Amino acid sequence: MSLLPSDSAVSVSVPLDNVRGPLMPGDLAMWIFIIAELSVFALLFLLFSYMRSSNADLFLAGQQTLHPQAGLLNTLALLTSSACVAQAVHAIRQRHASALWWLLLSIPVGAIYIVVKLWEYQQLAQQGYDLDTNHFYTGYFLLTGFHLLHVVLGIVILVFMSVRLWRGAYSPAQMSGLESGACYWHMVDLVWVILFPLIYVIH
Repeated sequence: MSLLPSDSAVSVSVPLDNVRGPLMPGDLAMWIFIIAELSVFALLFLLFSYMRSSNADLFLAGQQTLHPQAGLLNTLALLTSSACVAQAVHAIRQRHASALWWLLLSIPVGAIYIVVKLWEYQQLAQQGYDLDTNHFYTGYFLLTGFHLLHVVLGIVILVFMSVRLWRGAYSPAQMSGLESGACYWHMVDLVWVILFPLIYVIH
């Protein structure tokens, strides 16, 4: 790919990945999807905050029935899994054989979130709380459930990327798919970092 006009006396060829990579890792389509998803979550966050401002006592009472320790454990699980994915991407760029192991490790660590969140749902259900109980639980189940679906999809993507990596599909020159999946998983992590204090901590 020539970066200079055709009539220039100097012709410089640079691989496309080297030009695009530092500016936007992954595919443009994935970034459009991520921005769209973040926009939806932002609207849900604003709606939840507005409902809480209108029903402060109700939301505070509902918050007392949650398990902040479980929320903290899920935060640590997603942060750790995201760090493993970042290490896998770095290892591929450095041609290290550890890339596959980092990616495989991210899967069970990330799956901790699913197990803990389903346990939380079970605990609330046993106490008689569901979507129809009041506005707090409607917001809680919708927000966390929507996020949970993204976590499940993220785990599926991590498994798919692990299989592709095992088959040798990724290399320093062919990383678009891996970077796209990593960006999605980091987005899921970022949303939870905002969601956790919004639901469990802020009064």
